[in-house]
Amino acid sequence: SEAKPPKEETPKGISPVKAKKTPSPADAERRKLKPGSGGEKPPEEPPFTYQLKAVPLKFVKEMKDIVLTEAESVGSSAIFEVLISPSTAITSWMKDGSNIRESPKHKFIADGKDRKLHIIDVQLSDAGEYTCVLRLGNKEKTSTAKLIVEGIP
Repeated sequence: SEAKPPKEETPKGISPVKAKKTPSPADAERRKLKPGSGGEKPPEEPPFTYQLKAVPLKFVKEMKDIVLTEAESVGSSAIFEVLISPSTAITSWMKDGSNIRESPKHKFIADGKDRKLHIIDVQLSDAGEYTCVLRLGNKEKTSTAKLIVEGIP
């Protein structure tokens, strides 16, 4: 009968695992409670949203003038390109102060921070001042360049 107690200890050696399992649901409950009770998550969020607003709105790369001669330009395309920051900003395009709508003539390409205005089949009438308007929240920035189509002398 003396040999029995050691044998019973082996199950006891296993039982701590069982003992560990029992509090773990309670731990899980406690852990679940924390974010729900506003313990951990909410404090992280305001600085994060604040950070988003703090990102300066800017043109990393401004538009450049495009000069074409009528002979080579007619029928070809011109691409105005800007690099913006942050990529969440919204860009819109204008020609001589009025908004350009996307059409078979004007294609808007947005690839992350890379924004392009593609003018297809350039005509003399496409010459003018083009502006890229960058908006984020209540901030606004603009970049302007000219499309110059030189007539043949």
